[in-house]
Amino acid sequence: MRTDSPISATLVAWGNAWLAGHVGLDDALDRVERDAGPQVVTDGVAEITLRVFLMDLRREGLSAFRLSLPVPGDPLGLTGPPAFNGAAIDAGQAAVAVLPGRCTGLLPAVDRRGSSYSGILWTAAEASPTPPDVPSLAEAERDLAAAMRAATDALANVDGPAQGFPSIGDGEYTLAPGYPGRAHRVGALASRLALALRLADERGLTSGQVSVRGQALRDLDRAVRRARVAAHHAIVESQV
Repeated sequence: MRTDSPISATLVAWGNAWLAGHVGLDDALDRVERDAGPQVVTDGVAEITLRVFLMDLRREGLSAFRLSLPVPGDPLGLTGPPAFNGAAIDAGQAAVAVLPGRCTGLLPAVDRRGSSYSGILWTAAEASPTPPDVPSLAEAERDLAAAMRAATDALANVDGPAQGFPSIGDGEYTLAPGYPGRAHRVGALASRLALALRLADERGLTSGQVSVRGQALRDLDRAVRRARVAAHHAIVESQV
């Protein structure tokens, strides 16, 4: 799984669009499986398909999905318990299903069985129902623009190979139908920058140049993750 386009983001976007009535469950599942193949959920004992799991949650009052894109020292989108937080940080991502009085966390892992099967195995775990401290879409957009300007300035002053951001073409992650236009715009920009961060490297730079470049990219990475989380939560915010 690529960290610049995590499967958790796809599940959250299309799961929220399904819950809001903008797409059907078949459409949502088709989109998720198109990204990463068949989807199975386990509680550590038994396995069921993602379709059955989502239908069961809907009957229990499932109201929204939240996206987590944490890294060590920045547990973005997480509120506990510690076991779930640690597993989500190790995975670099998670989806959280919001139900009445409780939340269920979903942790993805690549699932390969035999020589031809490749999909995603989601591990369901208890997650805290406390809402995470995440920025609004407007705040995230401002922070992303500021971080992008600062990173561009810092990288422009680094002499040597691998200057600036690599060209990444037009292939970008998009949100699901029903999301506000601003969320689509912010999400698309954050997706392009996330891919640029993944492709960036320090080959050929001195230790001093690496330090300058690394801090600029770390600051941009934080802004990108916050922007992606805010964009994926925007459809829920718009209904409040």
